[in-house]
Amino acid sequence: MTISVADICRYPVKGMTAEVLVRVVLTPGEGLPHDRRFALVHAASQYDPARPEWMPKQHFLNLMRDEKLAQLEVEFDDESGMLTISRAGKRVAGGNITERMGRTLVNQFLGAFMPPGSRGNPRIVETAGSSFSDCADDFVSIVNLASVNDIERVAREAVDPRRFRANLYIHCDEAWQERDWIDREIAVGSARLRVVAPIERCAATTVNPATAERDLNLPLILERGFGHVETGVYAEVVEGATVSAGDKVAVLGRPSD
Repeated sequence: MTISVADICRYPVKGMTAEVLVRVVLTPGEGLPHDRRFALVHAASQYDPARPEWMPKQHFLNLMRDEKLAQLEVEFDDESGMLTISRAGKRVAGGNITERMGRTLVNQFLGAFMPPGSRGNPRIVETAGSSFSDCADDFVSIVNLASVNDIERVAREAVDPRRFRANLYIHCDEAWQERDWIDREIAVGSARLRVVAPIERCAATTVNPATAERDLNLPLILERGFGHVETGVYAEVVEGATVSAGDKVAVLGRPSD
């Protein structure tokens, strides 16, 4: 049985597109560096940048509610702080979002791009040493591409793996075998991770990342086809190392074994 890393992805701004990485350095107890480092608060959000703390996704723009975000592609340079936003391959905005002026430039574009109302007036905020992920703990999300293929079998149409917004996409010989890894450790290259929980899927997966349209009710397909709404797993980094695309993945025992 061969298992390997197909793609490594980070999402610098919560709800916006992924950046595909060749390699990444994993650190114990942390997610991918700069993953969900930034988020977009909306007019009705109760998030207070002066007192940053983890809050549920409702307080930020996200694909569950704001599918128009999928029309934009982003690139983030973590050394310069520069965020570049493109649409259909053309640059439409950019700025150093670690500084006020750069954030203002990007906020002005997003304010004009996104619809007005209670979820309008988006503003970039930055987390303090954690991430704006959907759970309070810093995990690495993993999706088995064989499981996505099995979802395609049930859906009877193509399912873009990008809908699941994973950090690590892996090649497995069998679908759903990642569900057997809960409470076990896996070696990803030289790193070691403990798989802690399956990932429940919400309406964000209904958005086609190529068209920004809601065209496939994946939670309903999962429920009807498999009796659950889960795809992928969360894992905690317990031993850090550099992980590269193509690295082998090995399933280890439980921590107490």
